[in-house]
Amino acid sequence: MTSFGAVAVITAVLLAFGAAPATAAPRYPVPYTFLANVLGALFPYSTPPGSNNWSCLPGSAHPNPVVLVHGFASVINDTWQTYAPLLANEGYCVFALNYGVPPGTPFPLDQVGGRSPIEASAAQLSEFVDRVLTATGADEVDIVGHSEGTQMPNYYVKFLGGAAKVDKYVALAPFWRGTNAAGLATVVRLTSLFGFAPVVNGILDPACAACRQLLTGSDYFAAFGDPVVPGVEYTNIVTRYDELAVPYTSGIYPGMRNITLQDACPIDHAEHFAILSDPVTAAHMLNALDPAHPRRVPCVYVPPFIG
Repeated sequence: MTSFGAVAVITAVLLAFGAAPATAAPRYPVPYTFLANVLGALFPYSTPPGSNNWSCLPGSAHPNPVVLVHGFASVINDTWQTYAPLLANEGYCVFALNYGVPPGTPFPLDQVGGRSPIEASAAQLSEFVDRVLTATGADEVDIVGHSEGTQMPNYYVKFLGGAAKVDKYVALAPFWRGTNAAGLATVVRLTSLFGFAPVVNGILDPACAACRQLLTGSDYFAAFGDPVVPGVEYTNIVTRYDELAVPYTSGIYPGMRNITLQDACPIDHAEHFAILSDPVTAAHMLNALDPAHPRRVPCVYVPPFIG
């Protein structure tokens, strides 16, 4: 099914449940509900509406193409059903890649991305950014990433030459010091203390080499050092209700612009997933990408999970 066919089905279902698309720029419907991403997963080989138009040429208002980077266990079509069309309606050239899926992985496991070593995924991103720059004629891109997609691109920026090709870097639900979601970092640390690490790693790493890298206290974060790369403009958007970036304050880092959604909007209950369809987050993201033309950030109730 084409992207337009997929989004037509998604939009029809969302409208049936009372989710109204945005009306400001009607080129693409913009559903502010995470259900759009859930439904997007039903069309695994489609691209989010508004993205990956390889004939798109940036205008003077938004000269940098935006590259969307999904998180762990995701792909583009279950992540960017809200922000891809929103950015396209705002006049950006929008591109999104799938990464971290070992070659030859069959369906449905090919819909579980972000599993390869972060270093390998960053090499995929490097190739993708070069393709975007060649197609658009732009000098730099802006990055908008979610979860693991806030970490992996920074390896590209710091170690693979991306600092010269990335201008603005917007991180949604980041964890610059790693995450201890569900106590997994603690469990891994205990297995190491008691000598079980080789067994656990031997089981886990073939299926998900990135999993241990993302945990608090991992060798990956210890070796990475300071995540702030000079010349790149970082904006972190975090939520106090994050259940996977634990603690959520791991996404707050000195030398970066840090936004906690609930500081200005306590009724925004978006968590790790609903942040992908949150109108409050969307306004912060647009302001981070275009700070010269700030817009009012709304404060509306956003329920967890469904957005």
